[in-house]
Amino acid sequence: MQLIVPSNETQNIISTVAHYGKRLFRFIRGRVNTDEDAEDILQDVWYQLSNQPEAGAIEQISGWLYRVARNKITDKHRKQKEALLDDFISEDEEGGFNFREVLLAETSSPEEESLKKLFWEQLFLALHELPENQRYVFIQNELEERTFQSLSEETGENIKTLISRKGYAVKHLRNRLQRLYQEFINY
Repeated sequence: MQLIVPSNETQNIISTVAHYGKRLFRFIRGRVNTDEDAEDILQDVWYQLSNQPEAGAIEQISGWLYRVARNKITDKHRKQKEALLDDFISEDEEGGFNFREVLLAETSSPEEESLKKLFWEQLFLALHELPENQRYVFIQNELEERTFQSLSEETGENIKTLISRKGYAVKHLRNRLQRLYQEFINY
């Protein structure tokens, strides 16, 4: 049986974990919601340290560890905002936003209510940028739940034409609301 001796690099990492582990955990825990989140972030910090090609060459190891921890905490908060927005803005079968579901969703928090209000405002601004015929088809089909068949009978337009107009409207709205989405996740 062969005895495996840890390298100096591995020994340095082990001593760093032993020396900074509890303090770093308390630092992270004070900035996240649960112990589990803190443990996950701490594990990510140790993983990043273990993947440093020359971890022993880091001059201020404590500063490096806390900077990585702060970055991981920031990433966690961004992901939580993304998750909230992703819960609120879902995609339909074709990969587009399900506008109706977003606009008519029940809200359970002030943040969701504020997001919904902002979404409505942005939607109406974007709708007013559309040509009248695209705006009409989108509103009638998505918000009023009218079928293309009934719209075709009302307007005398071919169903394929109406579908095409709605497609252009959805593309424009998706582009406009994507900017809003990016602002939220980068906030």
